[in-house]
Amino acid sequence: MRVFVAGGSGVLGRRLVPQLVARGHQVTATTTTAAKLGLLTQLGAEGVVMDGLDASAVGGAVAAARPDVIVHQMTAISMTHAGKPDIKHPDRWFAQTNRLRTEGTDHLLAAAETTGVPHFVAQAYASWNGIRQGGWVKTEEDPLDLLPGTAAHAGLLAMRHVEESVVQVGGAVLRYGAFYGPGAIDDQVELVRKRQYPLVGAANGYSSWVHLDDAASATVLAVEQKARGVFNIVDDEPAPANEWLPFLAECAGAKRPMRVPRWLARLLAGDQAVIMMTEGRGFSNAKAKRELGWTLRYPSWRQGFRAELA
Repeated sequence: MRVFVAGGSGVLGRRLVPQLVARGHQVTATTTTAAKLGLLTQLGAEGVVMDGLDASAVGGAVAAARPDVIVHQMTAISMTHAGKPDIKHPDRWFAQTNRLRTEGTDHLLAAAETTGVPHFVAQAYASWNGIRQGGWVKTEEDPLDLLPGTAAHAGLLAMRHVEESVVQVGGAVLRYGAFYGPGAIDDQVELVRKRQYPLVGAANGYSSWVHLDDAASATVLAVEQKARGVFNIVDDEPAPANEWLPFLAECAGAKRPMRVPRWLARLLAGDQAVIMMTEGRGFSNAKAKRELGWTLRYPSWRQGFRAELA
């Protein structure tokens, strides 16, 4: 197939493009800067510079590529686009990404309609943000937590826009867990090694993780199978922070994380960090494994963290 990967030079795009090429697909991948065109060529794609917030540029790029499927992986979370990570103010840190998930999604969908692209796959998120009611592990049938009244609300609303818009046109929404793998958590590992990534309270809030290569392989399956609907793309072991964070520290050769009370964490890092650490809900991957036939190279973050930080 002809596959158009919007955001092909991003942290997931760099793992996805080679997998698509290896499966025999013809890939057009976008980047925001000409400096990364060489990288996309090395990955086996035809690179295109495109501003995802420019409707005309998006329409022209899609029309020129004539794809059979669009894969929306556009974000602006890197240091280059968003600056230093700011978990206390996700509304600021994710401001550009939120626009890409609202305006950018609309531009891609409009281009798909105009050009007659029959299938659409989009990135979403499912790590700790399941509804904070009932059990600790959620399925696709459970609502997401939009955290009203917090600085994270705008970003979660933007994510809902992606899901509703893409499902409405019969596309697939892939709710990826927290990424790890090449280039994905370098900043977090640095904080762990400096003992600046503490456990909050009892730290019994759950998160779900996924290795970039496993996220990419699930995306290839969604493309090839013309999947429809929402899928949680996470590993087999959703886990509380008091398990995965000390293990990450151990794998990184760092001392055990310190522990801070909720009130101090809220003051220093904001509501999102406290909720993630103390009340977060993880996710089940049963639907993706069942309907897509997805198998994971790293079924657990325990294997993956050790392999990545060896």
